[in-house]
Amino acid sequence: MNLTESKYKTEVEAVDAFVEKFKLLRSEIARVIVGQDSVVEKTLISIFSQGHVLLVGVPGLAKTLLVNTIGEVLGLSYNRIQFTPDLMPSDIIGTEILDENRKFKFIHGPVFSNIILADEINRTPPKTQAALLEAMQEKSVTVAGHRYLLDLPFFVLATQNPIEQEGTYPLPEAQLDRFMFNLVLDYPSFDEEMEVVARTTSGASAMAKKVLNAEEINYFQQLVRKLPVAKNVMQYAVGLVSKTRKGTTTAHPWADKYLNWGAGPRASQYLIIGAKTHAAAHGKYSPDIEDVKAVALPILRHRIVRNYKAEAEGITVDQLIMELMK
Repeated sequence: MNLTESKYKTEVEAVDAFVEKFKLLRSEIARVIVGQDSVVEKTLISIFSQGHVLLVGVPGLAKTLLVNTIGEVLGLSYNRIQFTPDLMPSDIIGTEILDENRKFKFIHGPVFSNIILADEINRTPPKTQAALLEAMQEKSVTVAGHRYLLDLPFFVLATQNPIEQEGTYPLPEAQLDRFMFNLVLDYPSFDEEMEVVARTTSGASAMAKKVLNAEEINYFQQLVRKLPVAKNVMQYAVGLVSKTRKGTTTAHPWADKYLNWGAGPRASQYLIIGAKTHAAAHGKYSPDIEDVKAVALPILRHRIVRNYKAEAEGITVDQLIMELMK
């Protein structure tokens, strides 16, 4: 039993403590980040669900600041990797060099950190994008036949330019599927932008305080997974995913009409673990269908592929998912 486990007598008490910590995390982040409440909440849910996040948005929307701030409040180390067309896999995971004794020595790359900001991940070719795959899935990297474990917790927050911008490489489906959430960052409202400008041009800078440490995060990640799930909630989650699978007996009419490809089993897994974390963060001891719905959009958004008919009729991915949830 570690120090964090010994703090709480029961799991109910631990969930109550998690609610308070989650509120505190959000309020500390809000001292630095203006607005983006939904993005902040979903990013925190992903961390406690042991998932990864893909942030899609134009440059200049404080994506880097968000990761930096989350690293501070969680008391974790973080590295930023700027993805460029000439970036090599060894620039991410590290490389072996000959030391002064003429023996090979492994030099750790920037991926050996708790939080990784993969900035503009679609600016680099698939070979380099794939270097993150093993790290994201296995929490380890393999170099010259040797396996190196990464420090836990490990979380990748990748940013992506909208695909219509020039000089981008679409992420392979296998890599997209590794991300729990696909969050779309929008422009701030007029009042939010006024506050951003006032804060950033005055010389005063807000600082976020550390709220948790690595041991507590690992504990709460395991706690969330222990939450019981009612059978009808699991049926709803699996049923929602199966509705996206064109040509099957469970397919929704819109899936047959507008989709080329549906979501795989990982979507169902993420819906349940995401619903558990969402429920725990809001003081529930078991998730319900509303918790599944709360995380469904960013989980399914990058796992279904529209056909030409959907694009021609202007049916967006989000509209399709909302129709499936009715």
